[in-house]
Parts: sequence; structure tokens; C-alpha cells
Amino acid sequence: MTWRPMRPSDLPGVMALATVVHPGFPEREAVFAERLRLYFEGCFVHHTGALIDGYLVSHPWRAADPPPLDTLLGGLPDLAAIYYIHDLALHPARHGNGLARSMLNHLWPLTARWDGVELVAVSGSEPFWRHAGFSVVDPPGMAMKLAGYGPDARFMRRAAAP
Repeated sequence: MTWRPMRPSDLPGVMALATVVHPGFPEREAVFAERLRLYFEGCFVHHTGALIDGYLVSHPWRAADPPPLDTLLGGLPDLAAIYYIHDLALHPARHGNGLARSMLNHLWPLTARWDGVELVAVSGSEPFWRHAGFSVVDPPGMAMKLAGYGPDARFMRRAAAP
């Protein structure tokens, strides 16, 4: 059971897991494929044998501007200010065993060159992200940007790793 860099051949397994973990937030495979193509350094999968039971998709981005769900980016900003976690997902059978924490511990050093790390917490995940050092922030206009993420969506930020 290990985390490793995501490959294009992993996308069907990532999509299968996304369907289980985020049934209310469907995204096309093209969205994941584009994130992988644009910033493969921020895409990882966890697998047990041939089964992908976790993934992380992340990339540099603009501060306080979470991309809408199921939207292609077209490219990454030349002067990205923050590091954005698009999604960290684990199969429910893998919750509570430290896998998410191990991925984040690997990710933090990769985020050090940006001003911070941002994400949108969904599906009741805010307590997990708070424990990981994130705080809810509410910049002007954020409520409108979060509309497609569900009623419990919270925009969160943490300082970059030292």
C-alpha cells in the first residue's frame, strides 16, 4: 500500500473512486486528465494491489479563486500565488488509518514556494482540514464561488510549509 505519482493509465481508477467518494460532485475524466497534464507533480494515487483507493490532485493557482467544479483550467497562471488542493479522496474503507495524513506530509514540502495552500472543504471534511492546519476564510465574493460545491462547502487556507 503506497502513494505514488499518478499516471494517465490511473484515470479510470481515479474516476471510479471519485464516483464513490463524491457522488454529488461529478467531474469529467477530462478535468482530472488536464490537471495531471498541467501539473503532474501535484497528482498522486494510493493503491492496494491494482485497486486505486486514494488520490490527490493539486496545483499552483490564484489566491482566493477556487476553480468551479467540472471545469477545465486551460492552463496554470504564470504568477500563481498559492498552492491549491483540488481533491484528496480516500475510499471510505481507508478512512482513519493515516493515509491522508501521510499524503499531506509528503505534499507540504512541495508547497513551500507559494504564499499558502487553499482548498474547498466539502461533505463534512472541514474538521479534517482544520486538524491539518487550515482555517476557514471568507473573502468577499467567496459565497458565490462556492455555490456549486454544496451547502456545507468551506473555503480554507493554511500557511505554506516552512
